[in-house]
Amino acid sequence: MSTCDYPLRLKPLFRRYLWGGRRLATMLGKPLGPGDDYAESWEVVDHGEDQSVVAAGPASGLTLHQLVVEQAADLLGQHAPRIQFPLLLKFLDCNRTLSVQVHPNDEQAARLDPPDLGKTEAWVVLAADPGSKIFAGLKPGVTREDLHEAVLAGQCEACLHEFEPLVGDCVFIEAGTVHALGAGLVIAEIQQASDTTFRLFDFNRVDAHGKPRQLHVDQSLATIDYSLGPVAPVQPKATSQSGRERLVQCDKFVLDRLRLSGPHTIGGDERFHLLVGIEGQSTVAGEKLSQGESLLLPSAAGAVELGPQPAATVLDIYLP
Repeated sequence: MSTCDYPLRLKPLFRRYLWGGRRLATMLGKPLGPGDDYAESWEVVDHGEDQSVVAAGPASGLTLHQLVVEQAADLLGQHAPRIQFPLLLKFLDCNRTLSVQVHPNDEQAARLDPPDLGKTEAWVVLAADPGSKIFAGLKPGVTREDLHEAVLAGQCEACLHEFEPLVGDCVFIEAGTVHALGAGLVIAEIQQASDTTFRLFDFNRVDAHGKPRQLHVDQSLATIDYSLGPVAPVQPKATSQSGRERLVQCDKFVLDRLRLSGPHTIGGDERFHLLVGIEGQSTVAGEKLSQGESLLLPSAAGAVELGPQPAATVLDIYLP
């Protein structure tokens, strides 16, 4: 008997880093404790000891990994079986500029100890202070040698493509793309279920003891795909469904944005859906979905109605 045939609300896991702030609470309504360094809210995760737990209903208290192992067909539909849930969903509050990073692809990550998945990801900008920047990809013509020299000289950003994002922009970061999120951004991120990051550059920052954070320069330089070039926000594409636009379609996930002013049917297609509220409020089979909230709709839930109240914008993420 299935215990995961309804929209699952999962308990978030919070990550505190020096670049975090308070907007996960003030903007997205997360129940944070004291402190002003809350950087990430992991909404949906099955990665080793990092586990989402179902908050309510018949599956209450079960971890996402338990559902993947014990109720694979009900949760994943046509994409069962799996050894882990394939995606990781998070919100980020970038109160300061993050380090310049790069993530390996599946082949590179499989050679690590311990092995991991690669990390292709996509960002949707929920808030952007004036002058906020995103660094994504290398400027045209930059070689490995150019980048190495710039890092050694403390001038890595001179090699990076940068732009000032707008709220609603979506940026697709393939594995192997060098990147950094700037200060003043709040981001919804979908990625492969990996936590492998190589830090190339940290803008010459030091901690309270005058020590820089650990860098992974050699691993980063070996991981970067120098053929990718500059990365700009994606151009949304219309779909056959009214109000649904395609932001990203790759072999790791599909990311759609729903701009809803009336009921919309979702599910019933033999796959799970991750639903993320980014504007307004809606209901999913009676479950509320507001800005900063997420729901995991298992395959076994079938087709359900997504009802805006009265209008809402929702991200819909699923496997191809």
